Amino acid sequence: MAETIFMTAEGKKQLEERLKDLKVNGRAEMAEKIRVAREFGDLSENAEYDIAKDEQAKMEAEIIEIEAKLRNVQIIDEKVKGDKADVGSKIEIKDVKSGMTFEYTIVGTHESNPMEGRISNESPIGKAVIGKRKGDEAVVKAPMGDAVYKIIDIK
Repeated sequence: MAETIFMTAEGKKQLEERLKDLKVNGRAEMAEKIRVAREFGDLSENAEYDIAKDEQAKMEAEIIEIEAKLRNVQIIDEKVKGDKADVGSKIEIKDVKSGMTFEYTIVGTHESNPMEGRISNESPIGKAVIGKRKGDEAVVKAPMGDAVYKIIDIK
């Protein structure tokens, strides 16, 4: 059975747009590159042709990968209501040791971007907080020692 891919509706839309672009524009550009490279002569010694064919293979692999993801997408609701942290929840946590607070939205792996406050449900913090309630503590295992976070809020 294929792995479920958690995504927001916006993330799915962006992936669909990328797929359409690759199929329409990408394939046309590749066909043109290959046509031009063929004009350089003997294909057995034609580096431009080999490069164009390699690029085409990479693009086709990306198309297959995106199609597979889209077949297994489960849309997450970013307006999740509930008292437990889950995919789609926006959480505020406090590092018990340092007192620093952080806000994250828990998303699927393919949309995570910690610099934008979007962490994966499979990340160490994501795994630790899922299923926890406001006021609970979550322990994140780390090589330099465990980190303990208190859940301040779940939105």
